[in-house]
Amino acid sequence: MWILYAFGSAIFAGITSILAKGGIKKTDSDTATAIRTIVVLVFACIMAAISGSYAGFFNITPKTWVFLVMSGLSTGASWLCYFKALQLGNVNKVVAIDKSSIILTILLAFIVLGETITAVKGGAVLLIGAGTYMMIDRKENTENKASGRVWMWYAFGSAIFASLTSILGKIGIDGVESNLGTAIRTSVVLVMAWLVVAVKGKINTVKSIPKKELLFICLSGVATGASWLCYYRALKDGLASVVVPVDKLSIVVTVIFSYIVFKERLSKKAFAGLLFIILGTLLMIF
Repeated sequence: MWILYAFGSAIFAGITSILAKGGIKKTDSDTATAIRTIVVLVFACIMAAISGSYAGFFNITPKTWVFLVMSGLSTGASWLCYFKALQLGNVNKVVAIDKSSIILTILLAFIVLGETITAVKGGAVLLIGAGTYMMIDRKENTENKASGRVWMWYAFGSAIFASLTSILGKIGIDGVESNLGTAIRTSVVLVMAWLVVAVKGKINTVKSIPKKELLFICLSGVATGASWLCYYRALKDGLASVVVPVDKLSIVVTVIFSYIVFKERLSKKAFAGLLFIILGTLLMIF
C-alpha cells in the first residue's frame, strides 16, 4: 500500500498548483497565501497530534528553535514567491522552475555540508537544469510586456528559498520529530504571511475575495495537507529512495491538469524538457 500513498502524494501535490492558480485570478497572491496557510497548518497540527510528537515540544533546544524559525521564514518566502509567480505566469513553467530547487539544494549540500556529488547525481542535475531551461518558452515573455519576466524572478525566488529551507533543516533541526517540526514551521509561515498582508495594507482585500476563488484557495491548502499525509505515510512504511522521487514527479500531474483545466499546451521543446526533468528526477534514486 505504501507505493499507492507515494503516488497519492504526487497527485495531490500536482493538483495543488492547479487549484492555487484557480484561486488567484482576481485575488491578491499574498492574501491567498495567508488564507491557504491556515488550512495547511490545520493539517500539520493533525499530523503532529496523530503521531504523538507534541511530547517533544519542550525538549527543543534554543539552537534548534532558531533554525526552525529560519526554516519557516524561508518556507514562507518560497510560498509567497510561488503564488505570485503562479498569478503572473504559466503554471507549467512556474512549476518547472520551482522543481529546479533540487539542483540548488544539491549544490548547497556540496558547498555547505560537504556532501559528495556522484557522477549519476551530477548527470541528474544537468538533465533537470536542461529540462527546466527547455520548458521556459521565451515567446511568452514577449507577449506581455507589462509583466515581462517578473513571474520568472518570483519562480526562481521560490526555488531558492525552498532550497534554503532544506539546507537549514539539515544543518540545525536535530532531535525534532518531522511532524512537530512541520507544524512549528507552518506556524511561522502563518505569522509571516499575515504580517506581509498587513504591512502591505491588504487586510481589506480578504472581504472582496470571490467565493469561488476562496473555495479554490482552501482546496489548494487541503490538497497540500493531503499530499503531506500521504507522503509521510509512504515514508513510514516504504523505501525513502523510492518515495521521494515519486513525489517529485508531481510535475507530470500538474502538466496534465493544466492542459485539462487551463488549456496550457507544451511545445515539442517544452515536452522534451519535461522528459529530461522526469529522467533526472528518477536518477536521484541512485
